[in-house]
Amino acid sequence: MSIFVDENTKVVYQGLTGSQGSYYGRLNRDYGTQVVAGTHPTKAGTDVDGVPIFANVADAVQETGATASCIFIPAPGVRGAVLEAAQGGVEFIVAITEGVPAHDEIYFYNALKRDYPDVLLLGPNCPGIISPGKCNIGITAGHIAKPGGPVGIVSRSGTLTYQALYELKQKDVGVTTCVGIGGDPVPGTSFIDCLRAFQDDPETLAVMMIGEIGGSAEEEAAEFIKNHMTKPVAGYIAGVTAPPGKKMGHAGAIVSGGRGTAAAKIEALTDAGVRVGQNPTEAGELMADIVAGL
Repeated sequence: MSIFVDENTKVVYQGLTGSQGSYYGRLNRDYGTQVVAGTHPTKAGTDVDGVPIFANVADAVQETGATASCIFIPAPGVRGAVLEAAQGGVEFIVAITEGVPAHDEIYFYNALKRDYPDVLLLGPNCPGIISPGKCNIGITAGHIAKPGGPVGIVSRSGTLTYQALYELKQKDVGVTTCVGIGGDPVPGTSFIDCLRAFQDDPETLAVMMIGEIGGSAEEEAAEFIKNHMTKPVAGYIAGVTAPPGKKMGHAGAIVSGGRGTAAAKIEALTDAGVRVGQNPTEAGELMADIVAGL
């Protein structure tokens, strides 16, 4: 199985008529994803390489049965696009866009929790989600992912999402689903959301978790792993060598005092039984060792 998306997921691309939306929408469709519609308020009735364009998400859902949306809208429009998708009837929203204002993220995060509690938002500022061989929504290169399980991947870092997939493929280890949750301060989907879904998925037998400095999401995930996970977890925390006081990385990579450091996160994860690598390659090796022992 996979989590959140599979071969039956039908996706509407908000921004399909733009250069990035068109490029990745085509790539995702070529991978096998059911890209059934795009939206643009003034281009309804046209198409992009055979994919019909509708004025809004509600029309696309009504005509095509779309169950998910992928947002390639410029940052100032993401707030409206997320709410349009939820109001339009999709169950899963993937917001790829980087640079969304934090106050907009707070607004639509809380609006979804309050008014659309059954709608799941991934992102913003994320690479998306891929269930190898089934569905790819976002900007992840499909050829670096080996299908067939048994590992689930969740990562804050986009680049390290790709590396985690490739490290496992090099070791002939398949993946059920890989989720890039993004590194902004207010992510729609958390580590815990993904860990819980992987724990409940019968075909995911182990989990690889990639974190980074800043915030407390990894420490919270460690607590969840310690108390609720029965499946083995391997991981990596980026930023061990980050200079103190230097601003770097994602908007969420903010270290305050002794909180949010790589060392604190590694300690919390190790205490929860997670096998933590010193670099992405070592984390992949640890995951391969776990899989070999399953």
